[in-house]
Amino acid sequence: MRPEEPEPGPDEVEGALIRRGDPGYETTRSRAVWNARLPGRFPEVVVRAASEADVAHAVRYARAHGLRVAPRSGGHNWSGSALRDDSLLLDLSGLRECRLTPATATAPATATVEPAATGQELVAALTPQDLAFPVGHCPSVAVGGFLLSGGLGWNSRAWGVSCADVVEIRAVTADGRTVTCSEREHSDLFWAARGAGPGFCAVVTRFRLALHPHPASIMTTNLTFPMAELARVTEWTEQVASGLPPYVEVAFVLQPAGPERDGTPGLRLTVGATAFAATQREALRALAPFDDCPFATLTRQPPVPTSFATLHEGAAVLWPPLHRYAADTLWSDESYPTQLGRIAEVVARAPSGKSLVLSPVRPVSTEPALLRDMSFAPLGTSYLVPYAVWQDPDEDRANEQWLRDVMAAADPRGEGRHYIAETDLEAGADRPRRSYTPAAWDRLQEIKAQWDPDNVFHSYLAP
Repeated sequence: MRPEEPEPGPDEVEGALIRRGDPGYETTRSRAVWNARLPGRFPEVVVRAASEADVAHAVRYARAHGLRVAPRSGGHNWSGSALRDDSLLLDLSGLRECRLTPATATAPATATVEPAATGQELVAALTPQDLAFPVGHCPSVAVGGFLLSGGLGWNSRAWGVSCADVVEIRAVTADGRTVTCSEREHSDLFWAARGAGPGFCAVVTRFRLALHPHPASIMTTNLTFPMAELARVTEWTEQVASGLPPYVEVAFVLQPAGPERDGTPGLRLTVGATAFAATQREALRALAPFDDCPFATLTRQPPVPTSFATLHEGAAVLWPPLHRYAADTLWSDESYPTQLGRIAEVVARAPSGKSLVLSPVRPVSTEPALLRDMSFAPLGTSYLVPYAVWQDPDEDRANEQWLRDVMAAADPRGEGRHYIAETDLEAGADRPRRSYTPAAWDRLQEIKAQWDPDNVFHSYLAP
């Protein structure tokens, strides 16, 4: 703390300051994690910020009381990174303003959003203005953690990783100052904010976002296949996807189907494709290869018009609230047929029928212009995310082991790379480092040392 500043007191906080042992502490702690599988970690103080000023007060309070700060904006971090022992949990979930600045003759439209605004709320604000942004696939994901981690959002093959559209941030630094960061001002902190995830060395209170024209036609189709067709379908889909325009998003979903009639485990493979096109004719033409799929399907949904809001509704079914979750990620340079073939038998034995593996085909644009000036980078040509989803606490061990087994099958040598937003940070102390290029990791450490030399902010969660 700078010597001219008086020690802050709890009465300076417009929101709420709750100490461990106070009434309401445990409810506040449990609400800090969307996952019903609550980690056994206990902050000493929780500050529920009601304003940007509260964030600065909370950081100065933590410094004065020897506590490290762990912020959360209300998203889906499966590992519960915001819950740390001996910490101040800085709860930003009350900061959810979303404000649009219309286009002018000299400047395009932008949105200024606070960290707890959700993708669903951003869609609701933008769609009536015929504007769009690559929000997260699940509607209740808050933009704060999503954008800080990079953001693999809707239509990212065309629009790029979501943080590419972050043009400016406001952030509270370790010494309690509030700064504006962009490519021109505090550019090092701006670079880190676009990908550093839960290890970012400041608290973002506001993002200014560049926006896109809303696609005139969004259409989606999906086909579901039995396990016996997995090899042929993944090879065919990967080949088809390579020839599609970038505004078509293609993904595999592997899910257990329960025992088949012969008593062996079952599996279903769904191939989903969504076009974000300028016209319906263009969308239908882009999705036409899936109409001509040569393999027998269990189900087939022909292309139908949809919307970002409807896509969010579908995602909410796959990731329901009030469930227990464990998740991990893997970037690889191996093909989708190889990766999905390796894990199929393990996925089929999932202890919960709600578990799944999502594997988007080339999930983000690799155009250099859309990956410029950010710590995020795609670290492979294929990508998968296994999600263990269950409800009974007595089944924790079985589901956690299933996740480890899927990852071991997908990455038998343990040399894979990861995506910081959803990787299992408790699976290994090297997980954060393996979520970045070596050069980006080194630069993140240098920026942390410069902006937070006293380690006021908790870094990445590790075992």
